[in-house]
Amino acid sequence: QVQLVESGGGLVQPGGSLRLSCAASGSIFSFYAVGWYRQAPGKQRELVATVARGGDTTYADIVKGRFAISKDNAKNTVYLQMNSLKPEDTAVYYCKAQINLLVAYWGQGTQVTVSS
Repeated sequence: QVQLVESGGGLVQPGGSLRLSCAASGSIFSFYAVGWYRQAPGKQRELVATVARGGDTTYADIVKGRFAISKDNAKNTVYLQMNSLKPEDTAVYYCKAQINLLVAYWGQGTQVTVSS
């Protein structure tokens, strides 16, 4: 069992920045990949960004150039730096640890609200 705890969400004005953290109870160095997802009210959960075991990253087109995912293996923590935030980025952000191709764990989520 892997536990994931997200933090760093909050209220920010349009154009502002936030950094989300996902702290894992296990060694993220061994995980197949870790990703950030988000779910806005009335919408399906969607992929935001992922970082693979070897460090390769992927991003949803709607956040490319604004968001950056990174990880600190020593701290077992994955980060999502979010810049130039827009009201449409408002959502609950979830961390997902893909341990292998069959096993994954989710965090409880952290609310991000972009509003003036």
